[in-house]
Amino acid sequence: MTIRILDGRRFAEMVFQGAAHLSNNAKAVDALNVFPVPDGDTGTNMNLSMTSGAKEVKNNVSDHIGKVSSALAKGLLMGARGNSGVILSQLFRGFAKAIETKQEINSSEFAAALEAGVTTAYKAVMKPVEGTILTVAKDAAKRAVEVAKKEQDIVVVMEEVVKEAKASLQRTPKLLPVLKEVGVVDSGGQGLVYVYEGFLSGLKGESVADRKPAEISMQELVKAEHHKSAQSHIHTDEIEFGYCTEFMVRFERDKLEKHPFSEEVFRQDLSRFGDSLLVIADDEFVKVHIHSEQPGEVLTYGQRYGSLINIKIENMREQHANIVNEERRDTGSAANAKQKEKYGIVTVAMGAGVAELLKSIGAHVVIEGGQTMNPSTEDIVKAIESIGAETVFVLPNNKNIIMTAQQAASVVSQKVIVIPTKTIPQGMSALLAFNPSLSEEQNEKAMTAALSRVKTGQVTFAVRDTTIDGVKIEKDDYMGLADNKIVVAEKDKLSVTKQLLHSLIDEDSEIVTMIYGQEATEEEVEAIVSYIEETYSDVEVEVHNGEQPLYPFIFSVE
Repeated sequence: MTIRILDGRRFAEMVFQGAAHLSNNAKAVDALNVFPVPDGDTGTNMNLSMTSGAKEVKNNVSDHIGKVSSALAKGLLMGARGNSGVILSQLFRGFAKAIETKQEINSSEFAAALEAGVTTAYKAVMKPVEGTILTVAKDAAKRAVEVAKKEQDIVVVMEEVVKEAKASLQRTPKLLPVLKEVGVVDSGGQGLVYVYEGFLSGLKGESVADRKPAEISMQELVKAEHHKSAQSHIHTDEIEFGYCTEFMVRFERDKLEKHPFSEEVFRQDLSRFGDSLLVIADDEFVKVHIHSEQPGEVLTYGQRYGSLINIKIENMREQHANIVNEERRDTGSAANAKQKEKYGIVTVAMGAGVAELLKSIGAHVVIEGGQTMNPSTEDIVKAIESIGAETVFVLPNNKNIIMTAQQAASVVSQKVIVIPTKTIPQGMSALLAFNPSLSEEQNEKAMTAALSRVKTGQVTFAVRDTTIDGVKIEKDDYMGLADNKIVVAEKDKLSVTKQLLHSLIDEDSEIVTMIYGQEATEEEVEAIVSYIEETYSDVEVEVHNGEQPLYPFIFSVE
């Protein structure tokens, strides 16, 4: 088969096959992760990113390759997760820019677009590191340009791209010492190879659906004497910046008038907050990826230019510990089982969404419980012992559970410190204040101090008639609680919620986090978000689906 002209429909098929091949092999890419913990799992993140790009292409298939490649770039940008996902989005952002006006392209234009993508990706990274996906992309694009000077067949060019990408991938351990030490190739580079292999199949009109996922054994990836995952060679405490922070800023005109946006200045300013920094900007948005120890400060800086959307914060120390602990359980090694992590965190919550939110910012175990469903001493004891850490912090997140937690602490052999959190927002604040590099005394002090820096608002309903603190309440009224004190009670849920927010938000408030529950409708959520944005223009809003019962809304105000 000879293909001298590439149009939008054939390129779309390349994208679909590239996404499918990466998806089929995401676990193999995950197995290659190495320090620093790459924002969860490289294969998973690249797969989610590429799937988002392919979905956008599917909705915009046409003969015009410029339009199809722009759709890919847009989908990748919006769905990009992790370092590797963001870099992947930039490779195809530059690719798309190079051919955005073209109906179809030849082999030279295809090769030049690949090279343009590499240039864009390198610019997006604050401190480019060789021996990564960047290197694999650069070497493959360079080879494409060389071949295209003499070869008009795009199939041949793509075959050489795949061949060189694989060769470059095998050279990554020579360029990046940590890869050589552990004995693996770069995970992001491997993901890109799968994308390019899928591209080649799509170009030839083949499908990757019938291929078996690649089986990359530890013997192939890791030095024979180790037989462990790449992550096991790094200790959790060695991770300097513990929170992978990703978000987008939607530019707002009034804020830009006060703080004119410069991508270079923005990137330089953010660099002081951590490492692994990636910044991507266009006319409407700027997307940020950074590993930071203080994600709140990063978000606050971003607010200078507009509103925050698509926020994701992951505790990389927790991810690393889970990976290593899982490996220990799988191996059944008595020696490894005796090696305890220094710290563990147990907390309590109602609602699957709330539980996932708490886990994402550091909780090891979340016990199901809360109002009307307080966990027992035995429940908390089992949770503490399941972690097996030397010191375990317990966050009850409810005043009625504090004494139970303290009782559980008195009957276990481990050191247990109960932080007296009375609400979910207090639990979140305490989790974000935790730092595994500090002593247990320092952490107890920091986590306890964090409780006073957050205000909690909750909306629920009354089960009987009563009068409390001068507020007359009738059965089935909605009640607004500010730090567990009832401040308003009415029949109208939205009215109660707005009055509650008025009592919580003041001139010092910067961020309002809304966790909506099972009884909140989509329309109500949108109405409350609009109310906050319109009434308190200087306050940023974060929204999470907590799936909690009984409480339609929980608010954290900082």
